[in-house]
Amino acid sequence: MSITTEPSSSQITSSEVIFPPGNLWSDEPPLESDLHREQIDLLIRLIKWWWRERQDFYASGNLTIYYSPNQKKSEEFRGPDFFVVLNADPQERRSWVVWQEGGKYPNVIVELLSNSTASVDRGLKKDLYQNTWRVPEYFWFHPDTLEFHGFRLMNGTYEEIELTSDGWRWSQQLHLYLGIHERKLRFFTSDGQLVPLPEQTAQQQAEQERQRAEQERQRAEQERQRAEQAETALEQERQRAEQLAQRLRELGLEE
Repeated sequence: MSITTEPSSSQITSSEVIFPPGNLWSDEPPLESDLHREQIDLLIRLIKWWWRERQDFYASGNLTIYYSPNQKKSEEFRGPDFFVVLNADPQERRSWVVWQEGGKYPNVIVELLSNSTASVDRGLKKDLYQNTWRVPEYFWFHPDTLEFHGFRLMNGTYEEIELTSDGWRWSQQLHLYLGIHERKLRFFTSDGQLVPLPEQTAQQQAEQERQRAEQERQRAEQERQRAEQAETALEQERQRAEQLAQRLRELGLEE
């Protein structure tokens, strides 16, 4: 969410490229609203759960990315609202420091628009992500107005990602659609399924376990009833045999 200017190449000489310590703390301002905080948390939780078996990505939000080669704590940083870096160690970080991460920048960035940041997100940041960071995909979303756009880097220039009939935009980097569901920006699978919340999945699994247990109980009850019916049939056969023997005795046909 932070704002800064980018140094021109003529301002940086090889003698000035002195890399500072990389363990810099994030320096992002408070979020605009509860909607912004909840949306960031939602995207992070969803992608981490969806890729829970993977160990080759880093996802975070409202976290400072330091990228200037002559970094000073007071300049040259940005804090995307949500970003994903592929082929990265998922360990926790104080900030994302480009020169300590092998020069890696985010593969996907989502900015959440607000009245105070929209012009920067649509202009200055878009230019930075396109021309300097070379971010393959950039999306923005306004939690209040639901304005939603997405761009893909094509031949060095952002081109808008086409909307599907459902109003979604495909992310080649994430292999997921991004789209609005119940006024929230959500992920959808390639076959159009909503990526569920972790807690919803836990509830679904619990319900599936309950249903399996109920099915097992019903099968056991059916087996008990079949065994009981077989026992009743056997007893009926025994009684018929006994009645036949008794009748034969009465007729003197059995000793």
